[in-house]
Amino acid sequence: MAELRLDSPLQYVKGVGPRKAEVLTKHDLRTVRDLLFYFPRQYLDRTNVVPINQLQVDQSATIIGTVKAHGILHGRKRRYEVILEDDTGAISLMWFAGVRYWQRLFKKGQIFSATGTVSYFMGYQIVHPDLERLEDDSSQMVHAGRIIPVYPQTAELSSVGLGSKSIRRVTSFIFENLSEQVSDLLPAEVRQQSQLVDLHTAIRKLHFPDDREQLEACRRRIAFDELLGFLYLAFKRRSAKEQAIKQHQYKPPDAKLTAFKKNLPFELTSGQKKVTREIFEDLQRDQPMTRMLQGDVGCGKTVVAIAAAAYVAENGLQVAFMAPTEILAEQHARTWGPFLDELGIRCDLLTSSAKPTYKKEIARACAQNDIHVLFGTHALIYDYVAFEKLGLVIIDEQHRFGVQQRSKLHAKGDNPDLLIMTATPIPRTLALTLYGDLDISTIEGLPPGRKPIRTVWRSHDAREKVHRFVIDEVQKGGQVYIIYPLIEKSEQIELENVEDAFAELTSGMFSDLKVGVVHGRVKPKERDKILRQFHDGDLQVLMATTVIEVGIDNPNATLMVIVHAERFGLAQLHQLRGRIGRSDKQATLVALAHPPLSEIARKRLQYFSSTADGFAIAEADMELRGPGEMFGLKQSGIPQLKAARLSMDRDLIDSARSLLGRLHDKPNSLDGAHRRLLAYLVQAAEVKPTELGGG
Repeated sequence: MAELRLDSPLQYVKGVGPRKAEVLTKHDLRTVRDLLFYFPRQYLDRTNVVPINQLQVDQSATIIGTVKAHGILHGRKRRYEVILEDDTGAISLMWFAGVRYWQRLFKKGQIFSATGTVSYFMGYQIVHPDLERLEDDSSQMVHAGRIIPVYPQTAELSSVGLGSKSIRRVTSFIFENLSEQVSDLLPAEVRQQSQLVDLHTAIRKLHFPDDREQLEACRRRIAFDELLGFLYLAFKRRSAKEQAIKQHQYKPPDAKLTAFKKNLPFELTSGQKKVTREIFEDLQRDQPMTRMLQGDVGCGKTVVAIAAAAYVAENGLQVAFMAPTEILAEQHARTWGPFLDELGIRCDLLTSSAKPTYKKEIARACAQNDIHVLFGTHALIYDYVAFEKLGLVIIDEQHRFGVQQRSKLHAKGDNPDLLIMTATPIPRTLALTLYGDLDISTIEGLPPGRKPIRTVWRSHDAREKVHRFVIDEVQKGGQVYIIYPLIEKSEQIELENVEDAFAELTSGMFSDLKVGVVHGRVKPKERDKILRQFHDGDLQVLMATTVIEVGIDNPNATLMVIVHAERFGLAQLHQLRGRIGRSDKQATLVALAHPPLSEIARKRLQYFSSTADGFAIAEADMELRGPGEMFGLKQSGIPQLKAARLSMDRDLIDSARSLLGRLHDKPNSLDGAHRRLLAYLVQAAEVKPTELGGG
């Protein structure tokens, strides 16, 4: 084509064509502009590349070399080896998992970068390195500079030849033939005050940076744009909430709440009392409540939510309490249903596995206000479920639900109050940024009498010793969880799985123990039966996958073993740890890690075993994984943060907030540039928040 414009279809760009364009469309990449905003996920800094003959044991290094040989090695454990060489020497790259995948990937003569920790076993080697395939002729690299961009990849992109090197070539061609620049809607005054580069420069240099300093400056510019759109959307939601008026008013707490407090088998902590007051004050306001309830694992969020439900029911209104899994919904109903029934508050449970006749009966009773508190899963959002007087929606584990699911349940009432709970504690400053449209209540502290959980990290070689520790704990009267990453054997990854481990251990070391097994494929009724047996003490050991991650409560569980702990995220490890130590008994968690460990996995396990502070763990996990994956932003309807780093970019957050304040407080005195920016933010929030490029 003669020239390229920002709205030019990618199909007509050299190096793309119809077939590749079809695959790119599936990744929301349709135009030239879309691809320009498809930023690298990481960068290979060739200035840090170490010649192979200069490598040292325990050094974390990046090397670039050519595949000299590759193949399967047989022995006690099958593994895959690649010999990578450069001008100075050769090194072995080794994988103990995914042998078939690596067998298909490598060909002699290919050029790869490999990053990892150097070890020595019959020669220098890097086990399970991070890999990036480069151009097959290093002299012909599109990006001849020092820093090589590495783009997000999927199997489908790779299958049509759209690896990082191809995307670099296409992007280079676009910049060489683009007839216009990405226009920048951020006023020059703002850029100068916040020391931000112009947008077109930021985009170009993110794809082809000259050095690390320039790369960071460009990242900060894109991060500012993301944060501005992010915060504006939160501002818009909060404004809409403040304008809404609910149709019901609450009387002060009366007899049912008095009985509620009296009948509790324990006294609320000061932290629980504080957030309960905050919620009750919100309920008594004219505007609908939209409040997040958070706290560390085991702090007692559920009882606070139940207190709110009792208050709503006392005022003649209904409560929908939605949990992400049947196990958790059933536990809430089983634990709190009888308690509330004694107060004259009728409760029931609705899940997808319920029989049709039962579902119809629940729907009828709910529509006639014969049910005051309805516990359930996503089955609550089905069209046949209607509430006569829905006053409060409670959503447990909110990040596990999509924005449409939450909205559909909320729409079953006339501006009902909303209380969402998260088991992932979020540091307050980050929470105010991530959920600026919500009021936040944080329960400080844990119930009295609980002892700190002892957390230890052991190599997988200690497996048999740990199993003997399990037997000892059971003989002392304790109960044990053993968590596995997989249900059954996988051809893709060689990890222990719960089914094979159950068969091995129950016929071996655990033959004298009462052992149960649960995972996602166990039928709900059978799973509920096994969990109840474990709770009642009829089972001594529960072998499971992460289906028990959230909400399962067994005060007698004193030991947890997590197998292949290196495969779990920090927040997930902390959630699993929260299943034990729920009484005054000493509890222990053993994280079994299978070497070799990546640098990130090693840091994760070191941090996990050194602290039990859920808020500190959340912040560290966000650094490793990003806020989108951690806090469920991918399902939240909130724009994605790809460049922004919330824990590092506090100054950008403050600058973006300040700019939004000016745009909102004095709209009539804005100059043309600021008015165009405001108009763009309004328009973008209606469609899909993007970077501040109007081209």
